[in-house]
Amino acid sequence: MNPSSVDWAALRSAAVAAMERAYAPYSKFPVGAAALVDDGRVVVGCNVENASYGLGLCAECGLVSSLQVTGGGRLMALACVDADGAPLMPCGRCRQLLWEHGGASLLIDHARGPQPMSVLLPYAFDDADLARVNDRELDLGPTVPAALALKVGSGTVFVHPDVAEGRQVWTSYWERSSGTGEDEPAGILEEGPIFATAGEAVDWGRIRTPRVVVVDAQGTASWAGDTPRPAGIEQDWSSRS
Repeated sequence: MNPSSVDWAALRSAAVAAMERAYAPYSKFPVGAAALVDDGRVVVGCNVENASYGLGLCAECGLVSSLQVTGGGRLMALACVDADGAPLMPCGRCRQLLWEHGGASLLIDHARGPQPMSVLLPYAFDDADLARVNDRELDLGPTVPAALALKVGSGTVFVHPDVAEGRQVWTSYWERSSGTGEDEPAGILEEGPIFATAGEAVDWGRIRTPRVVVVDAQGTASWAGDTPRPAGIEQDWSSRS
């Protein structure tokens, strides 16, 4: 949008009117904001404070709520004013909020002339960053089946060597009992796939439970868990071993 096509005086006037309705008994710093939407309507907001100071709402927050309640759309130009009607710059949080609903080209009233959000919030984070990640296939490694999600954090994973097609591999199984109570039910929750290294099998186990034991071909047990080594296991596992 061309800055000269915006009726900045009208926007400031609307912002002042909103400022006069602000609720700022704690800071004594009323703020009003008014913005032009891409369909021609004007939305406004004022700051609303709270006795719990951190819960105060900026004027821009109220403005964006008004934008959504009255039909949505994109913000094209915005004026934010203080108690004297002088231009104010939105705070950092509100710049991010305004970017979401107006983007890089949204014009913000400034004493030296309207400034686009691309200047006020350089290198902004937005939905394009999310899409860049979500639209490609990620290799997130082993995951826990949804049916076992409630079991995460309990039980013990045992990692041990095996032989497949004439070569040594590693596999694991997730045992139901945590090993901390004699009356706990036993049994296998999940059997792990075949891994080329013990480290991969340990990683599989660690996302399931902090209790991971590596048993080598000689039957020696090593602790690979994320908690202090329990009694009865005399050594810690190392990926270099």
